[in-house]
Amino acid sequence: MRNIVVFSGSSHPTLVDQICARLGVSPGQVKLSKFANKETNVEIGDSVRNKDVFIIQSGCGAVNDNLMELLIMLAACKTASARRITAVIPCFPYARQPDAPYKKNGMPLSRVPPNVFFGYTGSSTPFSLPATPAGSPLQTPSFDRKNPFDKMFDNHNEAKSDVESAATSPTLSPSSTHGPTLTAVGSGVVPTLSTMRSTDPSKAARILDPRVITRPNVPPPPSNLHLHLSNLNLVNGGAPGVSAQTCVTSDQVNPNKAGYKHWVARSGTLIANLLVTAGADHIITMDLHDPQFQGFFDIPVDNLYGQPLMVKYIRERIPNWEDAIIVSPDAGGAKRATVIADKLGMEFALIHKERRQIQAPHKPDMMLVGEVKGKTCILVDDIADTSFTITKAAKVLQLNGAQKIYAIITHAIMSGDAINRIQASCIDQVIVSNSIPQEDHLIACPKMKVFNVAPIFAEAIRRIHNGESVSMLFDVMDLI
Repeated sequence: MRNIVVFSGSSHPTLVDQICARLGVSPGQVKLSKFANKETNVEIGDSVRNKDVFIIQSGCGAVNDNLMELLIMLAACKTASARRITAVIPCFPYARQPDAPYKKNGMPLSRVPPNVFFGYTGSSTPFSLPATPAGSPLQTPSFDRKNPFDKMFDNHNEAKSDVESAATSPTLSPSSTHGPTLTAVGSGVVPTLSTMRSTDPSKAARILDPRVITRPNVPPPPSNLHLHLSNLNLVNGGAPGVSAQTCVTSDQVNPNKAGYKHWVARSGTLIANLLVTAGADHIITMDLHDPQFQGFFDIPVDNLYGQPLMVKYIRERIPNWEDAIIVSPDAGGAKRATVIADKLGMEFALIHKERRQIQAPHKPDMMLVGEVKGKTCILVDDIADTSFTITKAAKVLQLNGAQKIYAIITHAIMSGDAINRIQASCIDQVIVSNSIPQEDHLIACPKMKVFNVAPIFAEAIRRIHNGESVSMLFDVMDLI
């Protein structure tokens, strides 16, 4: 192949050697180093003028350092007048962000931490209720108002809320039909609008005067309202008012309800802009966690699929695969798993996370949809970081009578103690790709096997360099 240069980053040089061996070219000369203050230094040793440049760097290991190294290499080749620069990123970094807060070890938080309101002082929170101006007898705070951010109220809290509402807002019928209808709010009473209409001026003045409004025999409020009543002061002859300096917050109304959600910023647009600005003209990656991530780019993005390689491994390495069943560990990977099931003509099952426990909404129940009793199950997923999802799914399959459990994963990041978790799980074999270096993982976990993605990346690079169709790659299975 002429006018092509393939450079290797420091993240996965073994994969680059395999790709270059299949392409019949030698890796380009590049010197990667760091200064004493840990800044990245890149020196390109080959001429790239008017050549087709491919830079291979996977988003693994020290992700931030590898990303910065890739950006500098892109900028260096752009400055050196390369004709076209393609960033080959087998495992794309920052392609996923969590929907809920996580602990440092990767487990989801079971409850919202107490210090969620950073930057707020005192009782001021994003959902604080405004203070009621003093001296307004017809305006009182609504203590039964629920936090708008709180989506889950358990039965106990709703029962308490009903008691509070009944104690603070009962409608009282007077003994006399000629008197005004009084509504008790808080610890005082106010006339309703239907009785404010009076033709007698003296009666009207008597109704509107808060000094003549008497307090009916209202049952004492529950003891759990001391937080609210302590903030009240009686003004204007018994009408309740709230000090202008006092603000009733949702955690004062019910300390057990803290529903503020940690919204996490997605960095997809930032990463796309960094790559394009650095000089990338084309992106090649594999099995993006969200295929919609391609929409962040203004340049062509080829998202290669690992399903053909998984199908080939199942046919060649898993015994009696015809009687096995493909299982998706979550609803998000259902489409990915059904593609493999359709190609192999196998049955399909799904593990659904259902949040049935109202008291603990962050602890979902995992429910199996399908029949796996006495069958060989093959779990299919795109990313295994902490391996919580895949091991819990395997436990559900075991409890439902699965005979043998395999797991096929495209990107096995295996952070923290993920390897130990898989080793202690009921999974019989874990098959992962080499989009991320797996040498250390293979030594630590005898259950792990690897399938090679270098052929599919090499064929994609060859087709892009020669101006051929990349989609045809997935229709011709003999090439891989």
